[in-house]
Amino acid sequence: MITIKTTEGLAAFCERAKTKPYVTVDTEFLRERTYYSKLCLVQLAVPGDAEEDAVLVDPLVKGIDLAPLYDLFRDENVVKVFHAARQDLEIFYIQGRVIPTPLFDTQIAAMVCGFGEQVGYETLVKKIAKQSLDKTSRFTDWSRRPLTPAQENYALADVTHLRVIYEYLSAEIKREQREKWVEEELEILMTPGTYVIEPDEAWRRVKTRTTSGKFLAAVKELAAFREFYAQSRDIPRNRVYKDDAMLELASTKPKTPQDLSRSRLLLREARKGEIADGILQAIEKASNYAAAEMPKLDTSRDKLQVNPALADMLRVLLKAKSDKFNVATKMIATTSDLDLIAAGQRDLQVFKGWRREVFGEDALRLCNGEIGLAVKGQRVEVLAV
Repeated sequence: MITIKTTEGLAAFCERAKTKPYVTVDTEFLRERTYYSKLCLVQLAVPGDAEEDAVLVDPLVKGIDLAPLYDLFRDENVVKVFHAARQDLEIFYIQGRVIPTPLFDTQIAAMVCGFGEQVGYETLVKKIAKQSLDKTSRFTDWSRRPLTPAQENYALADVTHLRVIYEYLSAEIKREQREKWVEEELEILMTPGTYVIEPDEAWRRVKTRTTSGKFLAAVKELAAFREFYAQSRDIPRNRVYKDDAMLELASTKPKTPQDLSRSRLLLREARKGEIADGILQAIEKASNYAAAEMPKLDTSRDKLQVNPALADMLRVLLKAKSDKFNVATKMIATTSDLDLIAAGQRDLQVFKGWRREVFGEDALRLCNGEIGLAVKGQRVEVLAV
């Protein structure tokens, strides 16, 4: 087993990988004690059975530079293959400002090929590669050195089996002519904004049913301060203060350190120093919002009137389309989507791209009374009215 610990060794592997049609990639990282993921290991494999075709890269070795890897990620002639790539791509974008392209995500491809919703890597290894995985090293501290042979074998298996899975799924997608489907699903992963949280937008992630403008203004400023503070010090946002404490503060609106000391939910460390100052400044800033500046929750969907009978018919249609195209129902449309359609909403993802072709067009026709549904044996068929 080869573990690369120098920039020169990484550069040599990446130059050889540039001559191959694809490279499989995975990472091991820690995030429990930091805001950003701490990259602890990178696994890479190219087609072939030689020992040098699958390697580990140790990014914790002093002096190693991942620039050759990022250069490989930019090479348009080599497909970069991941499974469930979201967290891996976030690491590479935050650290190297690079998104691998062209990109292939085997989890997305598997859903397109009928393997179910958010299918796991272990499932694909069993079904496609006909192998089993040793998961004993799944929960481990990847920052500790040296790694054990069991850890190294576990990590390397995440890219060696991935070669078989990629080749199978890639062929299936081409056979079914669903390349466009995969491209559409990858769009969000290829968008840099997916991996960046702007402090001023952090309040939208906080769950609350309170619609008061003054309350939401306080939530917005408190969430913005917490995000900025956590990012700048690379600590988990909950180490600053948790959501329930934030909502308490937005409600009580403390003005002095003495007011903060009366909080039931605020961490002791947050009642003094920079965090306490930031809280009080956030509350003061929110109190100066003009009426037109007050943030608002989107409650438009709460007022929609769902036609329950139509929603039920749409569910039957969705199941029929899912069976016909061998695609997980939730990948085409969610239960919430169906209720929105039955309430008259049309600005939905289900009416765009491949989803419109597979389901959206007939869903609209069903809503307009242009088609009906009939049971024939074990199948549900669409009939023109």
